[in-house]
Amino acid sequence: MTTIRVVLADDQEMVRTGFRLILDAQDDVTVVGEAPDGYRAVEVVSHTRPDIVLMDIQMPELDGLAATRELRAAGVASQVVILTTFERDDYIFEALAAGAAGFLLKNARPEALVEAVRTVAAGDALLAPSVTRRVIERFTSDGAPVDRSAELGRLTEREVEVLRSLAKGLSNTEIADELYVSEATVKTHVSRTLTKLALRDRVQAVVFAYESGLVTPGG
Repeated sequence: MTTIRVVLADDQEMVRTGFRLILDAQDDVTVVGEAPDGYRAVEVVSHTRPDIVLMDIQMPELDGLAATRELRAAGVASQVVILTTFERDDYIFEALAAGAAGFLLKNARPEALVEAVRTVAAGDALLAPSVTRRVIERFTSDGAPVDRSAELGRLTEREVEVLRSLAKGLSNTEIADELYVSEATVKTHVSRTLTKLALRDRVQAVVFAYESGLVTPGG
């Protein structure tokens, strides 16, 4: 069994302790480091190279967004999951630009925390439906869809189907079931779609799909 290695970055010790207890209780997850601020988070992650970083946004010295940007600039492959609330939507969009793999609400249930870690470790983006709605509303609030016909023209019919499924928030397993193909085939289609569209990850693919009008809110 492959163990998912996690670093916790949050200025509240109680939050870190709670998360550690939940995650270390899982057979396939282990916490390999903690950090109380952004500077320390960059140091710990650079040293331990975990699979996942649970990164709070509001931290002293260096906030989670800046820390995420530093990790991306340094080429660290660890996937960052931003810990967020609904009070500051602007953080969500800045985090997308910074390279976050997804978002987790700080009031989520313990099982949601574990599921989030496993989801991102498996290569899937993590956008809770409620967060996704806000992202979609933000990126589609400026008027008509962006003309992305040239980029979409690079995709095969199957890759367009996969992109639509990604925009609905489906996992690789769910896409495989929906399209009656193997999960390995889905992974190949996802990888080719991201490459052809010059997108960094599945989160950017979701934004692209809505920006282009390929899918619409509620559609």
